[in-house]
Amino acid sequence: MLAKRIIPCLDVKDGTTVKGVHFVDFRDAGDPVELGRQYSDQGADELVYLDITASHEGRKTFLDLVRRVAATVSIPFTVGGGINELGDVDRLLNAGADKVSINSAAIRNPHLIEEIARNFGSQVCVVAIDAAPQAPPAPLSGEWLCYLNGGRIPTDKDLFAWAKEAENRGAGEILFTSMAHDGAKTGYANEALARLSDDLGIPVIASGGAGTREHFRDVFTLGKADAALAASVFHFGEIPIPELKRYLRSENIIIR
Repeated sequence: MLAKRIIPCLDVKDGTTVKGVHFVDFRDAGDPVELGRQYSDQGADELVYLDITASHEGRKTFLDLVRRVAATVSIPFTVGGGINELGDVDRLLNAGADKVSINSAAIRNPHLIEEIARNFGSQVCVVAIDAAPQAPPAPLSGEWLCYLNGGRIPTDKDLFAWAKEAENRGAGEILFTSMAHDGAKTGYANEALARLSDDLGIPVIASGGAGTREHFRDVFTLGKADAALAASVFHFGEIPIPELKRYLRSENIIIR
């Protein structure tokens, strides 16, 4: 079994790390470069930086920030937001990113996944999926539908079918955020995560819902996730990473 990974996520808006609930109501969480350095020093396995308004505002992502992060941290990091073409990927990798995360652009242009995998390798391409369960009386109640532009625009794509298509096109990992669980601190969407993990042959990164140490245990055991991503519990000092890793080892979870 591969060791499980702990991944702090830094949502960046106007150069500052922010954290919201259900993709809205953001509050300031600090300097993204300094936070990244702290997480690197504390034993995080990887980092994810997301320029959360780049797609919505039609901007390219933040190259200068990527360069500063690369000069500061000693662990791999992924960058997402506003990536629409191979040139964007090339610039981010040259600035020091290890992987790129594509979300809205992948849904709009699925061939981009194939192009990234072919030109840079599948290990570089993380396909992020923001999805929410459809409640009755919606026509597709019980289904998980994917959303564009930071959860602003619903699509007709089913979470599980889209994740499988992304894998078939060359994605190296799937980063699944449950919009219903985001920032709620009530636990991850373990049932959907377990189904994804059973369906796919590539790693699944869980996002949305971390509030306690037990939630991380459950996402690895019940949700079968390969990695757990979280934000506010790390940003605001609620769960120190070294303490979390000690706890998970005590629960017989193989952790890096």
